[in-house]
Amino acid sequence: MQNDLNDLEKWSGFYKLSLQQRIEMIKKEANLTEEEISIITRKGPLDLEVADKISENVIGTIGLPLSVAPNFIINGRPTLIPMAIEEPSVVAAASHGAKLAAKTGGFKTNYSGSLMIGQIQFSDVEDIENKLKKINENKTQIIQQAKKFATNIEKYGGGIVDLSPRIVNTARGKMLLVEFLVNVVDAMGANIINTILENVAPYIQTLIGGKIRLRILSNLATYRLAYATAIWKKEDCGGEEGIEAILDCWALAMSDPFRRATHNKGVMNGIDAVLLACGQDWRAVEAGAHSYSCFKNGALTSFQKNHEGDLEGKIIIPMAVGTIGGSLSLNKTAQICLKIMGIKTAAEFAQVLAAVGLAQNFAALRALALEGIQKGHMKLHARNVAAAAGVEESKIDKVIEWMIKNSNVSIEGAKKALQELEENK
Repeated sequence: MQNDLNDLEKWSGFYKLSLQQRIEMIKKEANLTEEEISIITRKGPLDLEVADKISENVIGTIGLPLSVAPNFIINGRPTLIPMAIEEPSVVAAASHGAKLAAKTGGFKTNYSGSLMIGQIQFSDVEDIENKLKKINENKTQIIQQAKKFATNIEKYGGGIVDLSPRIVNTARGKMLLVEFLVNVVDAMGANIINTILENVAPYIQTLIGGKIRLRILSNLATYRLAYATAIWKKEDCGGEEGIEAILDCWALAMSDPFRRATHNKGVMNGIDAVLLACGQDWRAVEAGAHSYSCFKNGALTSFQKNHEGDLEGKIIIPMAVGTIGGSLSLNKTAQICLKIMGIKTAAEFAQVLAAVGLAQNFAALRALALEGIQKGHMKLHARNVAAAAGVEESKIDKVIEWMIKNSNVSIEGAKKALQELEENK
């Protein structure tokens, strides 16, 4: 572990380096080529022509800052985390949470596997209970039929694992769901699963009748879970009293849905930033995470005090991400971000994201419990305000100091600070 901590020392003060120095350091540490550096640093890293191939009705592109959060040790491996986000406190908080976790070995992670659920909905099914039995009796034949449309994923070691039918009572009567469990390996899986469902549905209809309705994957990926755990030393949590405060904040999220929504948002702040940087379907992951929280009626993270008095944190979260397929082949920046993390598989990617979510949530809880979230945000917000006011880089720190001291973090405050600095020369 000492070697890991020594490796992290090089990132101390990373945020103080000039932009060019940071780029050079990332180039060296992630072994990026000159071409890759030019892709992520040019104005508009996504060419308009490429954007037109990725999406519909394209008229331009929009940019976000691409940052790196250092200090993460995941399963013993130092990992750089690329984040595309406009909020500086998210990057700072993730880095700090990871740095404190590194003192006890960093994050230990795991992954349940890349199994996704696909649903075929049948309405107006006569004698529905017997039709459910008929599906179970013909399960092998249905799977064999479905496999005809799963050859692409079978080449990568995936494919259809199982199917199960169930009856759902709805406002429009009983309906029959046939659910397929598919191993999508390193793909996110939506296109693969939807293709299978759309093609096998007519065959199932010949067995049970009824009307075919939905044929689509579920974003509640309960068979595709990522796990992460970490320990934070008592002295880094404000002592025993600080840990008690953090645990009280977490307990409220477990019991109150209004607090839970914001608690879980504190998990997704960091995860979404990485998903965006890596060209993922962040809406799908968001939907899955919040649905899973409702499904288990609790927060995405859990915390407890261990026998040594330190804070233990854990996250379990659905993580449907891919390192192949989709628009990844066209998105060079996303490919470079995956390279920066040093990952090749969806399993590795999902585990990194779980660690990021846990670090982010710990940092938010710690700030809320010990100092209030606004204090930590304000200095970073003040820097944005000063930049927006056109303050020169050489004067920004003094302007920030003035605005915070005078509780006037605004464009007008920045201008007033500049005026006073000029008068006091």
